This record gives sequence, C-alpha cells and structure tokens, in this order.
Amino acid sequence: MTISRLIEDGSLSCGYSSFRGRRASMEDFYDVKSSIIDGKHISLFGIFDGHGGSRAAEYLKEHLFQNLMKHPQFMTDTKLAISETYKQTDSDFLDSESNALRDDGSTASTAVLVGNHLYVANVGDSRAVISLAGKAIPLSDDHKPNRSDERKRIENAGGVVMWAGTWRVGGVLAMSRAFGNRLLKQFVVAEPEIQEQEIGDELEFLILASDGLWDVVPNEDAVSLVREEEEPEAAARKLMETAFSRGSADNITCIVVKFHHEKPGVDSPTESDDPS
Repeated sequence: MTISRLIEDGSLSCGYSSFRGRRASMEDFYDVKSSIIDGKHISLFGIFDGHGGSRAAEYLKEHLFQNLMKHPQFMTDTKLAISETYKQTDSDFLDSESNALRDDGSTASTAVLVGNHLYVANVGDSRAVISLAGKAIPLSDDHKPNRSDERKRIENAGGVVMWAGTWRVGGVLAMSRAFGNRLLKQFVVAEPEIQEQEIGDELEFLILASDGLWDVVPNEDAVSLVREEEEPEAAARKLMETAFSRGSADNITCIVVKFHHEKPGVDSPTESDDPS
C-alpha cells in the first residue's frame, strides 16, 4: 500500500509517500506536524526506519515531536532542545519496553523549521538532502559503523565493529547510532548530529527518506527527479517508484518539502486575490 499526501502552508508545501515494497512487513513510520509558537510558524518532518520490529519507530512517530515541542528551550535553543529530546525519548522508549527480550530499534531523520531556520537532526542511516540552486547537498551523514569517527567512538566504549556481509556493531547492527537496541546501547547511542541551514532564495526543497531510497538512488538523482515535478506529493511518489524500479529490497518512505520564495516585484497570492 502506498500512502501519499500534500500539505500546504504559504511558505512551503509538503508531500510524502510510504510503501512496504518487497519486505514482508512495514517498519517505516513518518510524522509531519505544524504549529504556531510565540508567533512563529513551526514545521516538523520526520522519518523513522525501524529494525528488529516496528515498535521503536512507531514510538518515535507518537512521541518525538510531541516531546520536542514541550521542551522549555525549544524556541530559545532549538539545537539543545533537539539533542536532549532525542536522548530522553530514547530512554523513555527503553523504559516503556517491558519485554527485555525484544530489541527493536529505529533511525530518525528529522527536519525542524523555526521561522527561517532549518534544523536537520539525524540518528542512523535515513538521510536528509537539500537542493541549493539545483545542487544536491546532504544535511546529514549516515551513521555507519565503518565511518572512522564512529568506529573509534564504538571501540573507545568497548565495542567492536565486525564484517558480517557489511560492517556491523558487534557483528549485528549495520548502523552505529539508533534509538532502542537495548543490548547494544552502550555503543549504539541516540545522540543526533545536527546541521542548521538558513532558508534563503536558493533553497528549493528538502528530501527526507529512509535507506530504501538512498540504497539505490544517489543524492544527485533524487534532486533531479524532484526538480522535474511541480508538486511535492508527485515528487515523493516518483522517488518511491524509482527506488522500487531500481530494485530496492526495503520499505521506502520519502518526504519532500518545497520552499516557496516571493519573487521581487511579484505579489504572492492571497485569499483576497480570489475573484469569488
């Protein structure tokens, strides 16, 4: 089943598409929220790709943004609020899991728009990419165990990175940071890496997607595909269909956020322009 939807709000429009693909079960979840806090427009977008079960990813969909917007410093120190909320939500999830034999985990790739500032936070191997004047710029760096800084961090904590079909923490997990994963928690942390981007005229759109897309569609291809589509919903669907046609074996979930900039000398449409 494919889910796609369009959300519009003056300065941006958002579409998303989610597909089980060739997997027997669906472990991708996503969340899109918007609000006005202290007179500022707030938009939040998230992709949560579960592994070992869907419980961690579903928990993030239900709680991560809710917790973030309640953080006392969300508006004054957004990066700190994101970092603390990620770690606290991870701890809350582990506390909520009464069955210690389960070891569900999840990635999180989130984009938080506060006024004209975009904060992209990442844990795991879901990815965020923007188009800046047509150029593909990743705003996250996949957390893979063979990334030299990640491998060093894991080994310093007493863990090992081993080859088992791909590089894995403890020979088990193919990513170096995640929510959940109680048995590897000492090494597989939920500390996000956060990048900040100001919304300028050259910023065309943002793509958030699970690795079901990125495993088979390079960043540059994804940006080219989205640029061909006027509507973000159609763009998200096209990304998903392209990944599937290229043989992606995973669940595929994509969010596309297009930014609308007023052109000099051109009035932006308002409700008063409606002839009716």
